[in-house]
Amino acid sequence: MAITWRTVVLVLLGLAPVAVWPSGATVRWWLLAVVLLVALDVLLASRPSALSIVRSGPMQVRLGESTTSSLWVTNTSGRGVRGLLRDAWQPSAGAQDAVHDLTVPPHERVRLTTHFTPTRRGDRRADRVTVRILGPLRLAARQRSLPVPGSFRALHAFPSRRHLPSRLAVLRQLDGRAAVRTRGQGTEFDSLREYVEGDDVRSIDWRATARRQHLVVRTWQPEQHRRVVIVLDTSRTSAGRIGDAPRLDAAMDAALLLTALAGHARDRVQVIAGDRVVHARISGTDRARLLHDTISTLAPVESRLVEADWRALATEVVRLGTHRALVVLITSLESSAIEEGLLPVLPALAAHHRVVVASVSDPALEVMTGARTSTSEVYDAAAAERTVALRRRTASALEQLGVDVLDAAPDDLPVRLADHYLMLKRQGLL
Repeated sequence: MAITWRTVVLVLLGLAPVAVWPSGATVRWWLLAVVLLVALDVLLASRPSALSIVRSGPMQVRLGESTTSSLWVTNTSGRGVRGLLRDAWQPSAGAQDAVHDLTVPPHERVRLTTHFTPTRRGDRRADRVTVRILGPLRLAARQRSLPVPGSFRALHAFPSRRHLPSRLAVLRQLDGRAAVRTRGQGTEFDSLREYVEGDDVRSIDWRATARRQHLVVRTWQPEQHRRVVIVLDTSRTSAGRIGDAPRLDAAMDAALLLTALAGHARDRVQVIAGDRVVHARISGTDRARLLHDTISTLAPVESRLVEADWRALATEVVRLGTHRALVVLITSLESSAIEEGLLPVLPALAAHHRVVVASVSDPALEVMTGARTSTSEVYDAAAAERTVALRRRTASALEQLGVDVLDAAPDDLPVRLADHYLMLKRQGLL
């Protein structure tokens, strides 16, 4: 049961008779009358069990965009229902206008819509629906909370997708140039065509020439269906916040751009996200669904406050296949985590694969190193310089093992990783 503001006003109106007949009996009789009116109002109110509530809503929405979820409320009784309804969700679902005025005529159905603008990626779930049905006097109401399950998945915003068209144009240019002129490591046979003046005579296919009675040359293209394995570190180092988002979100952005680019290049992309255990695996050859599956699968993955087990992650990479691949490890260049966890397993991994370590750097370090106007800022600058020096030392240790290291700010890392992939394609190093 719940009372409304009208009950409070009714109690305060009792001050008038008390002023006329100032006695304890007047107060008691007035309060008794109020209690009887409230009890009568509760008895005359419709039961919440007379309502049937069904939810319909979206399955997925991109982070930062808005969506809606609807509740269909059916009145199964012969009396009208008037009151309030609250559709409760997790705070990070960003529910707006979640409290609705409820008016349902007898044996009819109404639709109540709640708008959402999620503030965090992942699965956002509904808690319960609370119904408050007012009595005819609107002094009190019957209230009940009903479980009405519902959820939607807030996908990664993928802000680096704006760079995809320009990188695809570079990829198409690379494929077109290689299909005409290039032959060597990192290329494969594409097709046959007639010889034209200026073609390399070493590209003449003499068997095809004998069959067709005119000169025929072979054309080449960059090797396709190469393996690209992306390992996303979800350990404690990925939980650090850079700006308003955790480091893991920036790492996912870089992984998604590389996945989209390599998928269009017809390479076989496999994504692993894990720390001590693997939390997500994405592998597919369908280019049309690869990016969508990757975004959807990585959406609920969160950082965990544990150390990464790089031996287990390296074993997972080997289990995916023994053929040479481009292995991209997206992790933090934190010296202690790298030296104790990643460095011991890198030599064996780099001996069989092309390894790239990509790390998200914090732009605040550059700001701290430049601000030295006060004593506290000088100490901050010294700490920032030490952090930068340790990252450089760690990167140098990785490069000595033949590993390519990319260390960039959240907005720059996806582009640098995509350009590095195109450079390897161009030079036939995959």
